[in-house]
Amino acid sequence: MTGRLRCAVLDDYQEAATTLADWSPVADRVEVVTYTDHLSHEDRLAARLADFDIVVTLRERLAFPASLLDRLPRLKLLVASGMRNSVIDYAAAARNGVTVCGTASSSTPPVELTWALLLGLARGIVPENNALRAYGPWQSTIGADLHGRRLGLLGLGKIGSRVARVGLAFGMDVVAWSRNLTEERAAEVGVALAGSKEELLAGSDFVSVHLALGERTRGLIGAAELGLMRPTAYLVNTSRAAIVDQEALLEALHAGRIAGAGIDVFDIEPLPAEHPMRTAPRLLATPHLGYVTRSNYATYYGEAVEDIRAFLDGSPVRVLGR
Repeated sequence: MTGRLRCAVLDDYQEAATTLADWSPVADRVEVVTYTDHLSHEDRLAARLADFDIVVTLRERLAFPASLLDRLPRLKLLVASGMRNSVIDYAAAARNGVTVCGTASSSTPPVELTWALLLGLARGIVPENNALRAYGPWQSTIGADLHGRRLGLLGLGKIGSRVARVGLAFGMDVVAWSRNLTEERAAEVGVALAGSKEELLAGSDFVSVHLALGERTRGLIGAAELGLMRPTAYLVNTSRAAIVDQEALLEALHAGRIAGAGIDVFDIEPLPAEHPMRTAPRLLATPHLGYVTRSNYATYYGEAVEDIRAFLDGSPVRVLGR
């Protein structure tokens, strides 16, 4: 390749792309332009990207369907952080001559955020802090205990198994369930296998979701499932929004059918200003921070530079969608 190519880095909300990674290895061949805003309208996105040869996109913040890729004839390389991305049409990318590459991603940050949400819910951290700062009542909540209580995990993969070990360290009774989970795998982690999803939901004081989104998990937790949970139980979801029916969850929170929920993922991101999740009671919500840490971002953008350099040298690495 000859000439200096243009690279767009999208949704760089914290302006981290050029501060947490060294772009000098490609500086002589690539002009980097970062965008801190989010464009969800396809026409506006297509117009923005029309003059770029390379695009770096963070996780699944933006979809790249065929309808968009077909409108970007100049695009040759799409780099997405992580090695799995459900919102890129790989067939359309190949048809348009676009190479798609990924990066490594650590499972540690979502494990830590899961516990931040769970502990925040259990001990009323946000309302107690707000009251203290506003000269409100000195103590207004009574914390939920973790020791001796049951933690139910939907999913026991890389993230779920690490969440389980923290629960065990707190002295919790940890059980897990997924369609393919075996007693042997559960025993390896030191937890019990729940007899069914329903059994796990009905018997747990805290339920945390750690499943990949697919046809079998979409809408896995709906009104009927939430109705099985104890009124003193909490639900945490740092996985994918579509696994938990959003309308059913809102109804359960407003009706007080569960004690609360800690949610990091939403059906629309960023949340519109009027979205009911912004004002729901009994909800501790964060703006999809599961993977947002300095070390993870350094990996994402550092390996994005490696991907770009390898592509320019004619030997792409970490190619996705093959």
